[in-house]
Amino acid sequence: MTSLADSYAHCRRVARTRARNFYYSFVLLSRAQRNAMCAVYAFMRHCDDLSDEPGANRAALDQWRASLEDALAGCCDAHPVLPALHDTVGRYRIPPRYLHEMIDGVTSDLEPRCFDTFEQLYRYCYLVASTAGLTTIHILGFDADEALTLAEKCGIAFQLTNILRDIREDAERGRIYLPAEDLARFHVTADDIRAGLRTPEFIDLMDFETERARAYYRDSRPLLGLVHKSGRASLGALISIYAGLLDRIERSNYDVFTRRISLSAAQKSWIVLKAFGSRK
Repeated sequence: MTSLADSYAHCRRVARTRARNFYYSFVLLSRAQRNAMCAVYAFMRHCDDLSDEPGANRAALDQWRASLEDALAGCCDAHPVLPALHDTVGRYRIPPRYLHEMIDGVTSDLEPRCFDTFEQLYRYCYLVASTAGLTTIHILGFDADEALTLAEKCGIAFQLTNILRDIREDAERGRIYLPAEDLARFHVTADDIRAGLRTPEFIDLMDFETERARAYYRDSRPLLGLVHKSGRASLGALISIYAGLLDRIERSNYDVFTRRISLSAAQKSWIVLKAFGSRK
């Protein structure tokens, strides 16, 4: 069995090498909180890998769920991330249902995806992203129950941003997440997206979806004042990174088919430095 120290070290390596946006904000946390965030991220990353890797199947995810249940009961020998996850869940009193819902979300990606309505997309975003936000605020600390609702909305904003950034890669995997009702409204077809057609109609659609994401960023902004003071700079940096990514997607005039839009390491580092400087 992996020791607790080795498990946390494993999770830190995963976060450092694969968390392109999250890891930047982690450096503003205490060591214990940073370790906990790395543990949760490494768990999420493994969930995603099991649904995205070649030959992904439900049996592997079912086995991962069984390993999670064993780990929550104290038997953590199935994977090196699990001792750290077990410790984090207990230390920060994270409701285990969030972890199970994460698995529910990535399991749904095993089949080609399409959504008829935004309500259906919202549920998916909740499962794969809001659960991470709800887990995170337990690590950062909060007192008012309102923080739970706002963390859910923040997760929706993040996932909508991811969806707009990753349209090309998702379409190549048979996944078109933008709701069919929105495609019809703006006269864009699924075949247009698969073909990478950046038409005026597509740009209008993306404008609409960008404003929807921004509304969730605005609605969730009070969350910064509800998490404990020690975690505000980290959360603020993470929100600024994702909101900045959304701005960059818009400024590119939605050139999402020819490249993967991102913030540079320097830009993300500057956001973190500003967040650090704003701490009082």
